[in-house]
Amino acid sequence: MNNVLAVVVTYNRIDMLKQCISNLRNQTFDQFDVLIVNNASTDGTYEYLCENTDSNLTALHLNQNLGGAGGFNAGLRYGVENGYEYCWIMDDDTLPQQDSLQCLIEADNVLNKSYGFLSSAALWTDGRECKMNRQKIKKNFYEDVHLLGEGIIRVEQATFVSMFIPVSTIIKVGLPITDFFIWGDDIEYSRRITVRYSLNSYLVGKSKVIHAMKDNNGSSIALDESARIARYNYAFRNENYLYRQEGLKGIAYYFAKCFLNIIRIIKFAKDSKFRRIAIILKNMIFGLFFNPIVEYVSKK
Repeated sequence: MNNVLAVVVTYNRIDMLKQCISNLRNQTFDQFDVLIVNNASTDGTYEYLCENTDSNLTALHLNQNLGGAGGFNAGLRYGVENGYEYCWIMDDDTLPQQDSLQCLIEADNVLNKSYGFLSSAALWTDGRECKMNRQKIKKNFYEDVHLLGEGIIRVEQATFVSMFIPVSTIIKVGLPITDFFIWGDDIEYSRRITVRYSLNSYLVGKSKVIHAMKDNNGSSIALDESARIARYNYAFRNENYLYRQEGLKGIAYYFAKCFLNIIRIIKFAKDSKFRRIAIILKNMIFGLFFNPIVEYVSKK
């Protein structure tokens, strides 16, 4: 067994999953195992994984779709309980470049293994930044100015599109919150690490991945198509919980963000304005009663 576990969460995207696995198999640093967390897919993913003959690839089939949050919760739990030292996590539409993991390992050495998490630079299919996965740089990043030459900069939050996490961090801060289902689970988790537990974490600019999303428009309840806006119930509910954990400053930020989105809806939304605003207002209130449990895990 290797000491690094790559965790890929998948749901009904078998073609993207196959490409992700192919890119993982072509890594220059190959001393790692792969865990595919299958979120009860119905598109042949189960059969495809059952036919796998790669000794370094394991499939974990969930009985129901727990969303990205539940999938990463299960994957990180598996990594800790099975004795790995690091978990490298990503969605099934993440395509690591050949040296993505190698660069993360090198950064791990530069930092003397002392950090909360590392994050790769996520690009879209045209080579530009993927807007959905932009990290938030810490205002005091200059305290680590000596790391800039290594392409490493301190960050406050990041997404699960190629996040490299020491198991010691997972044991300390707990697992991603399954009840989030989708949206904001990675922001909550990364901020739990950097803000609530004050563990310095970093963007590793030399480590790059492609996030093969359908478009590169980011997310906006004001601009997204009407058929997708119900998903924003998760976004505003989950962020309500997230920023409440950070005290008055976090609460003020959340409500300011909500009102700014309402203004954007009024100005820019082409349809369903009332419905979009209702989603925000509803979760500003009912989100106050959303108090999910943070689960903790330890090595067997």
